[in-house]
Amino acid sequence: MTTTHSPSPANTSDSGSEHAKVNRIRILKAGIQSSVQDVGRYGQRHLGINQSGALDTYSLMLANKLVGNTLCCAGLEIVIGPVEIQFQRDTWFAIGGANFAAQLDTVAVPKAWRHFAKAGQILRLSGALKEARAYLGFDGGIAVPQVLGSRSTDLQAGFGGYLGRALKVGDQLELGPAQHLQKSLGVQQRIWSPEVRAIPGPEYEQFSPAARQQFWQQAWKLSPQSNRMGCRLQGQALQRTISKDFLSHGVFPGVVQVPPNGQPIILLADAQTTGGYPKIACVIEADLWKVAQTPPGHSFCFIPVDKDTAILAQEKWRKEFARIDWIIHA
Repeated sequence: MTTTHSPSPANTSDSGSEHAKVNRIRILKAGIQSSVQDVGRYGQRHLGINQSGALDTYSLMLANKLVGNTLCCAGLEIVIGPVEIQFQRDTWFAIGGANFAAQLDTVAVPKAWRHFAKAGQILRLSGALKEARAYLGFDGGIAVPQVLGSRSTDLQAGFGGYLGRALKVGDQLELGPAQHLQKSLGVQQRIWSPEVRAIPGPEYEQFSPAARQQFWQQAWKLSPQSNRMGCRLQGQALQRTISKDFLSHGVFPGVVQVPPNGQPIILLADAQTTGGYPKIACVIEADLWKVAQTPPGHSFCFIPVDKDTAILAQEKWRKEFARIDWIIHA
């Protein structure tokens, strides 16, 4: 990991703007399904309440870390532009995740950097040049109320976040207390790859030998019908050797279900808490972000691993993030 610095912005404490004391951002263009998200809503699945939260938690956490926030602060998840945001106070911000074409007024701003915006300036995100979802972190975080321990938007149930819905033109989001940062800096983000590691699921043996081979060897294309509930895949249909029906049972993000049409569905953060389809595999937590960052029409392959490998991969992720944290504060 590397980090770079640039000079401090001039007069950050007194912009002289009429907006300087307004502690919020204003949505001028909302894009499609832009929403307030944090790291998720945990401990409620027994009540039928899903996890919600950023689909690429790593990228939101990185944006928060760059602007001096705690990792659990809320930011914005952006899928499709154009999105335009006006800063109504002097604000430090960072973009994580997908490489959107972004400008502050007319100046291009790269992702994985901490940038300074004066009150009144406008951030424009046109669209993803690579990957699928961008995450915006603002110093102080987005100060919507917590619901069941999280500020995340549950788009299915319609609560949390900002009024329980995707953002609209004219929305004004309060920010938390400003951070007193001194300089701009950036880090190197992880790079998406078309290989997603997964563990064979409980019903793996119920699929034919040919289907099991197909699951691991073919490239699966992401369907445009995918959303925050799940990624629908397109490929050669998987056949089961057992036609047994299932009672509904507990499921969670990362589970790969196979409905009767034989096309797998990878459950994501907004997925239901129970399901009745057979589970051929489960994507490991350390690679679930790759699924979330796959654009529709693009493909990836599953790589078989065991539980120990999954645990080691998650530990490697934690060490990687700790290293970034050290770089930012060096």
